[in-house]
Amino acid sequence: MGDPEFGGVLANIADFRCAALALPEASEGAHMGHPDFRVRNKIFASLGVPDAAWGMVKLTPEQQEMLMAAEPAPSSPPPAPGGRRGSTHVRLAAVDRTTLRSALTMAWRNVAPKGLVAK
Repeated sequence: MGDPEFGGVLANIADFRCAALALPEASEGAHMGHPDFRVRNKIFASLGVPDAAWGMVKLTPEQQEMLMAAEPAPSSPPPAPGGRRGSTHVRLAAVDRTTLRSALTMAWRNVAPKGLVAK
């Protein structure tokens, strides 16, 4: 069972924002007209991509494959080339909060400095 704050309930924009900003040194910015989430100025996730019902997490291709195998309905790669590099769209109304938090944490770890990840 997931923790009571995030487990089992489908996600929304507020959940995405809250989970992203709960990660160490995460901040919210904007890029190409969409809110994004960064760690030390490196983007690890965005909201509103491709539209308001979706978010994007910056995974590795292996992490993307794992997420899509486990949760095929709420996740999909964007059109190439980003999708081939691991960027993954997540449909908020179809993903549970635990899975969303896990995907955001993986994305954060992928771009955060190694010293920060180790803390």
